[in-house]
Amino acid sequence: MLPLPPLPPLPPLPPIRPEFEVSTVESGTPADVARKLTWVERIWGNEGVRKTTIVLVLLAVWHLYAKYKDDPLMLPTVPETIEALVVDLRSGVLLTYIWYSLKLLGIGYAIGVALAALLSIAATFSRIGRDLLETLTAMFSPLPAVALVPLAMQWFGLGNAALIFVLVHSVLWPVALNMHGGFRAVSPTLRMVGANYALGPISFVLRILMPAAFPSVLTGLKIGWAFAWRTLIAAELVFGVASGGGGLGWYIYQAKNDLNTSTVFAGLLAVIIIGLVVENVIFRTIEHKTVRKWGTQN
Repeated sequence: MLPLPPLPPLPPLPPIRPEFEVSTVESGTPADVARKLTWVERIWGNEGVRKTTIVLVLLAVWHLYAKYKDDPLMLPTVPETIEALVVDLRSGVLLTYIWYSLKLLGIGYAIGVALAALLSIAATFSRIGRDLLETLTAMFSPLPAVALVPLAMQWFGLGNAALIFVLVHSVLWPVALNMHGGFRAVSPTLRMVGANYALGPISFVLRILMPAAFPSVLTGLKIGWAFAWRTLIAAELVFGVASGGGGLGWYIYQAKNDLNTSTVFAGLLAVIIIGLVVENVIFRTIEHKTVRKWGTQN
């Protein structure tokens, strides 16, 4: 019987590293897995509190600088601006201008989103549709919507149709780009699920592509809203001068002609407040009830 070969030597023990030693918890002793937050940390952990603090700091800087300049014609203080805003809101004048602007914005935004959806669906199911969408977005997306104001006035006159045309242009391309990008990013596995269920084109978009791509779609809707809102105010400054009426842009222009700077800032503050409400209430609610709830976005 042959002798067994000798066993290989055992590997050396790792060196003792005191800096990496971890003390174990004794049996029966609960571990301190979380530290209780102080009341300051709990309050500051609220996103609304942090954003409100940022707004208050900006208002304080504005007020201090206005007091330092001491020139109401150039820069009114915060109380003067808020007073002008409250007075026009109570009289109903500012509400009339706001409703006029929001009504036009809603029409132009809805048409732009519908056209973007049609182009994105066509680009999803056909190569010529994809080529059409990519070519049109490359041509018209860099074109500022305000640059189309003279043509809109010439083609559609001085009525609401010209404003709606400019709004559709500002909404269509960012929404279409994000929607098409989201559809293309949907995994092949989900696409095969739709094919296995023999879904039609509309059902495939509504049940497979839209839920999977909704984070990108929602981003496009936010960008389209921001573009449309600022385009509307800028276009109303021009159309208001031409047609003698309009929304918030015309309200601001009238106040500027009257050298009423506090009312001008009140109009600008109304524009900012509406933007904050839409972004932090409407879109945030949609986000929490969709992509956050589905777990597709943190």
